[in-house]
Amino acid sequence: MRYELVIFDNDGVLVDSEPISNTVLAAYLTELGHHTSYEESVRDYMGAAVHRVHDLVEERTGEKLPADFDEQLHTRTIAAFQQEELVVVDGVEELLGKLVAEGVAYCVASSGSHQKISAGHRRTGLDQWFEEEWIFSSEDVGLGKPAPDLFLHAAERMGVSPERCVVIEDSPLGVEAARAAGMDVYGFTSMMPADRLVGVTGHFSDMSQLPELLA
Repeated sequence: MRYELVIFDNDGVLVDSEPISNTVLAAYLTELGHHTSYEESVRDYMGAAVHRVHDLVEERTGEKLPADFDEQLHTRTIAAFQQEELVVVDGVEELLGKLVAEGVAYCVASSGSHQKISAGHRRTGLDQWFEEEWIFSSEDVGLGKPAPDLFLHAAERMGVSPERCVVIEDSPLGVEAARAAGMDVYGFTSMMPADRLVGVTGHFSDMSQLPELLA
């Protein structure tokens, strides 16, 4: 494999959580008077840190979200994870097994909070595949995606130069962040149309296709 480090986005790439997370977000924003459909939530916020929600709502309406918005959204999302059938993305565990067998390092760099990442991993059993020091959140840096900060932070902490890293993403914001970090990035098209993942090194629709792309 030509890369020394594989950096995974979490939601939608490792854990099939985007449908749940976006349903919760759309419902909460609508409840607060900012009507948002599920499709609009995916379009505007998928892959983003929560500060983007604040920024876009204020930009569009001139109104600020409640001071406890982040806490309430987090609580509702974690509760939904417990109630809904949260699963690992098909083929992920086989892929991780291949990386382990080949001695290739991997980690997570997610816009979600550490608590949200941990909750999803425990729920799905992915916690068996990730050491705590391999998990990075937008909480760890000043700016979330599409800024490159999170991916650069993950590479630095893992001791690998950006040009030897590859990012696995499923959102336009994540692809933009990876490109800004000077990393190759492969776009997973399970939820996002390929034509929205502009500038990727390549596309794939099934995790079984990824090892050949990274070889």
